[in-house]
Amino acid sequence: MYSVDDRDTVIEVQDAPRPDVGAPLPTILADDTTLLLAYLVSEPDPNWDGGYATSVSIESEGLVAIVRFRFPRAHIFGPPNDEAFHGHPLAGRGLGPYAVWEVRHSSWIRQLERMNAVHPYHRSEQFAAYRHFIFAFHDSTFECVAEDFEVSVQPGSIRAALAKMVQSESL
Repeated sequence: MYSVDDRDTVIEVQDAPRPDVGAPLPTILADDTTLLLAYLVSEPDPNWDGGYATSVSIESEGLVAIVRFRFPRAHIFGPPNDEAFHGHPLAGRGLGPYAVWEVRHSSWIRQLERMNAVHPYHRSEQFAAYRHFIFAFHDSTFECVAEDFEVSVQPGSIRAALAKMVQSESL
């Protein structure tokens, strides 16, 4: 994990689909040049009375978001979950679970730039295009440094989305 300073600002990304609050089942497919993330999208049931829980798996049907990151630089996937989210270094800046966020003036990007500065062909201006995104799920958090991302939402299952991700021409 990275350390933050007083410059990091957290902003919710309004045009990204909100992850399901129960079991979004985030799935990642990555190589050196491609990073794809799939998760179940929140679909509130207006008739739900809170008296039951629905079990889901990668075969469960629903709305699935597939996120393709443009020029990914780095990613982290794991803790914290929603119950320990207050332990995230950006929690005090408004970061919370079950949403998609962007960190402006990211300490993590600045740290990556400093690490790369030892390279003989280092150009700090390359890092100006990078953005820090956080997808806060129920049981995990996914963070990525990339230039941008695009999202498609489609009906289906995580298993079907994974098959589509594997068949992507970028991999």
